[in-house]
Amino acid sequence: MHRVVDRQVLGQGIVGFEVEAPLVAAKAQAGQFVVVRIHERGERVPLTLADWDSNRGTITLVVQMLGKSTRELGEMFDVGDSIRDVAGPLGSPSEIRRYGTVVCVGGGVGIAPVYPIARALREAGNEVIGVVGARTKDLLFWLDRMEETCHEVRVATDDGSVGAKGVVTVPLKEILSSREVAHVWAIGPAIMMKFCAKTCQEYGVPITVSLNSIMIDGTGMCGGCRVEVDGKAQFACVDGPEFPGDRVNWDLLLARLGTFKDEEQCALERYLAVKGRAR
Repeated sequence: MHRVVDRQVLGQGIVGFEVEAPLVAAKAQAGQFVVVRIHERGERVPLTLADWDSNRGTITLVVQMLGKSTRELGEMFDVGDSIRDVAGPLGSPSEIRRYGTVVCVGGGVGIAPVYPIARALREAGNEVIGVVGARTKDLLFWLDRMEETCHEVRVATDDGSVGAKGVVTVPLKEILSSREVAHVWAIGPAIMMKFCAKTCQEYGVPITVSLNSIMIDGTGMCGGCRVEVDGKAQFACVDGPEFPGDRVNWDLLLARLGTFKDEEQCALERYLAVKGRAR
């Protein structure tokens, strides 16, 4: 059991949890994730590590309440409650080294996992430029953390409520066209990462993306998280979750992400119905 030691509402439908997981915190690296099961009958949910403290023995997870399990975690768990299972750290860590000038793009809840990557890149001696974006200002969070970590931060919102009006590729293009960038990391919705990859291809800049494919066991045994990279099948949980963005078959990934759309909606409706009767 893993006790929740802190809970914060970070934005509209976005909750951050600090959870006791000393074995995970001792080994965690930027880019890795954990698989969480909130109770005995819960599904296995992959969540990227947003932060960790090996001295406190805690990890930080940021959850956007969309499906049944993330809604249940965000709505029903508070400080003092315990999460049943936290398995990890899983996946290959980010390739951190001295590149030169790098850009870290976080879209929506992707701001959380891109933060430790930006921090590690700065610690390695890189000049780090952050780009963060969301549909509206109510979905932006951790700007203070990104500003402390990056040498420069650009903000974009779809509705223009804060920062530049538009998607994250707008400031990304401005950066790539005005200075020499060695590498880009982008984490967020698949469609956002796809167009970040296309933007980087235009400027001949390599990009790394973190794929949020369908995942069950997180150890490469089930094959559910397979993605096509460079024309070959890869498993996001063990070969990734990070891959070269220009080599990902984005159309196939986007199609597979909708495989269980009806089942996911059914599970959410059942949860909401039970929650409503409990009131």
